[in-house]
Amino acid sequence: MFYHLLKYVLLGPLLRLLFRPRIEGLENVPASGPAIVAGNHLSFSDHFLMPAILKRRITFLAKAEYFTGPGLKGRLTAFFFRSAGQIPVDRSGKEAGQAAIREGLGVLGKGELLGIYPEGTRSHDGRLYKGKLGVAVMALTAGVPVVPCAMIGTFEAQPPGRVVPHFHPVTIRFGKPLDFSRYAGMEREKAILRAITDEIMYAILTLSEQEYVDEYAAVVKTRQTAEKAGKAGKERRFPRAPLS
Repeated sequence: MFYHLLKYVLLGPLLRLLFRPRIEGLENVPASGPAIVAGNHLSFSDHFLMPAILKRRITFLAKAEYFTGPGLKGRLTAFFFRSAGQIPVDRSGKEAGQAAIREGLGVLGKGELLGIYPEGTRSHDGRLYKGKLGVAVMALTAGVPVVPCAMIGTFEAQPPGRVVPHFHPVTIRFGKPLDFSRYAGMEREKAILRAITDEIMYAILTLSEQEYVDEYAAVVKTRQTAEKAGKAGKERRFPRAPLS
């Protein structure tokens, strides 16, 4: 009940005012039955914008840290995520991927829409990164279509680190559902899973027109952080001599 109150009365109208979303291809989202909506992930606001514009309820798998933050901000964040129908998933440890898949299959088993960001994390620079295989495993195991989705403009409206978004127009674009029934029963074949995931990412790329990076976002982010830390350390050890 509170989900609909949040969507139609409290948060939904505010998001439409702030982002003025333009919706394209909404007819590609099935009106009933289980399906996966797989999209790029550019902004914290993505979690709320898509549920606000879809006619059907959609459940996202969200990182557990959104539900365990300290202080008032942490409690408010957890409240909004739960109210918006998000499911916390612990991304640490060896069982993290399997836990996410189990949660996702549970949503699909109830005939609902499941929202997934195949990149596994927000893009830190606005580019589209290599997708993880979980989306393919769920699509094959549940035998459901995958609807590619592109969020366009949310990175500019609310880039990482920005709490209050800019007033910036946003486009949410849905592509035609992708059918992978030809691969039924092959959910344990890694080459097949990679081919399916790459097809999904290519569909998202076509819709979003982002620059594509054939590496995992988390790997690139970690490497760049380490490079910056190393560079800063060298500058501290070897300061420039003042000009005389």
